[in-house]
Amino acid sequence: MQAFLRLSKPMQTLVATAGFAYGTQIAAGLVFVPQQNERYFDLFGSIGFVSTTLFSLYFPALRTRYLLGQAVNFSAVFKTFHTRQLVMSALTALWAGRLGSFLFQRIRKHGKDGRFDEIKTKPLQFFGVWLFQGTWVALTALPVYAVNALGPMQPAFGALELVGLTAWAGAFLYEVVADRQKSAWREGQKNKEHDEKFITSGLWAQSRHPNYVGEVSMWAAMYLIGLRALQSPALPGWMPLAALASPLFEYGLIRYISGVPMLEEKAEKNYGKTKEWQEYKKNTPVFFPKIL
Repeated sequence: MQAFLRLSKPMQTLVATAGFAYGTQIAAGLVFVPQQNERYFDLFGSIGFVSTTLFSLYFPALRTRYLLGQAVNFSAVFKTFHTRQLVMSALTALWAGRLGSFLFQRIRKHGKDGRFDEIKTKPLQFFGVWLFQGTWVALTALPVYAVNALGPMQPAFGALELVGLTAWAGAFLYEVVADRQKSAWREGQKNKEHDEKFITSGLWAQSRHPNYVGEVSMWAAMYLIGLRALQSPALPGWMPLAALASPLFEYGLIRYISGVPMLEEKAEKNYGKTKEWQEYKKNTPVFFPKIL
């Protein structure tokens, strides 16, 4: 505890926030691993983002009250937050809430998540996935946690932040539209309104995974919103570089580990020998759309 208290106040908040991010996923894993239950995995990922963001906002007040034993008016704490803190925290909650509800509705409809068919019967591996989700929560929203740890003393919300906010809104809309197009396509397939084996229209004509493009772009925009605050002398000099891990980690995870490779492998298995799939692959980028 003494070593923790010797850290700067922003670093205390970041260390505690990282511990909270892992703690929520460990707690969920302890419940659902013995049940071999993967149905709440994505939902608890989203819950982790929202709860950890709130924790990073309120930890300074919690530290003052419970570690230092000083009185705190928690109802007044909200008024002390900087615009950047409120904006970045709200965007994180909006993204996590939308994604979590979308994925939870999808798994309720299908009854299971095929990604976990084998691993959920192996307790250590399944628990390891929950731990990895803790890493996802801790790293992906690092710019948000760092801005919240900085507190109210940070640069005013200006032109750079507005550019980042505009980019975030465009990326969010891109992901939402892609998800809705895919859902509508699936309903049409289910109702025999078309006989297409895979979607190739709308944003899916620009990229084979446009929803993921939107997600990565959102976190790149979030980094931009927080960049000037991350350069504050109250934070370590390496913080802007460390926070860049957010969009880079999100891209690496989606593009090379948990998202694109699994879906591409499944598509190759199902459609790889068809002329339609070969043409689609030839004409449509796997990830980022062609600019020209």
